Amino acid sequence: MLIWAIAGSSSPPGETSTPVVATPIPLDPDDAAHVRFGGVRYLGGWQLASAEPRFGGYSALSVRDGQFLALADTGEYLEFRMTASGEIAAAHFGRLPTFPGDGKSKTDRDSESMANDPSTGQIWVGFEQHNVIFRYAPNFTSMLSQRSPAEMREWPANFGPESLVRMSDGRFVILSENAVMADGVKQALLFPGDPTDPRNVPIAFGYRPPPGYLASDAAQLPDGRLIVLNRHFTMMDGFWAALTIIDPRAIRPGVIVTGEPIAEFRRPLNIDNMEGISVIREGGRTIVWIISDDNQLPIERTLLLKFALESH
Repeated sequence: MLIWAIAGSSSPPGETSTPVVATPIPLDPDDAAHVRFGGVRYLGGWQLASAEPRFGGYSALSVRDGQFLALADTGEYLEFRMTASGEIAAAHFGRLPTFPGDGKSKTDRDSESMANDPSTGQIWVGFEQHNVIFRYAPNFTSMLSQRSPAEMREWPANFGPESLVRMSDGRFVILSENAVMADGVKQALLFPGDPTDPRNVPIAFGYRPPPGYLASDAAQLPDGRLIVLNRHFTMMDGFWAALTIIDPRAIRPGVIVTGEPIAEFRRPLNIDNMEGISVIREGGRTIVWIISDDNQLPIERTLLLKFALESH
């Protein structure tokens, strides 16, 4: 999350189906044929828009079996499918059933990260402000458990569990946005299992993003490594984004793991406040989807970008 205090007004409860329009965009507005960026190839991108008041603010993304789930930092979510021609189909807006507080204040609904278990459909959500993890039943029908790990309680309220990954072996990695471990290094945790289960005591380690960047989300690649979406923002630079890779086999108590840069995106590229990432396999390729958080502000955009990971 970047601008939580001035964005994301309270939304009405319940579920709605409102059209979402996807407008194709080149990544490089000066050269649409420019599609190779470091270790990834741009396959397509869209600017999303909707008249639904709760649209926008997407901080986490899950793509599975053609179904997209985008979770906003307002406690709202959007589900949809995308046709082969790039149109949004079956758009469905919903709201998390339970929050760390009563949900009336946005600080009680600051859902910043998300992970799921494909075999059970359960979903974990990381909330900033309270630095707590919730575990939900499939389709967010109910909240099953929650925990505020002691190792996260001193993390800054607005820079907490920004990245949450459930790995294929059942372990979880949480990267803080800006809980400082050392100069240029952010605090991170590796849980042996469900982070809402108090029996799962985490390993504390450090993540070093590229200089000037903070981690905004992460996902697991098919080979077991983690791809991290990193964000840079200043009033002069605007938004930049960078993709790095870390190997969870390197994680040990107190170890600092440095992200290996594979791609960086700066102006004039079509980049906004990129906050959510998801990885799938498609046609024999590893596909990386990223989405932006527009903070529900007219000066920002909701972008959905699709890349193929080149050999790396």
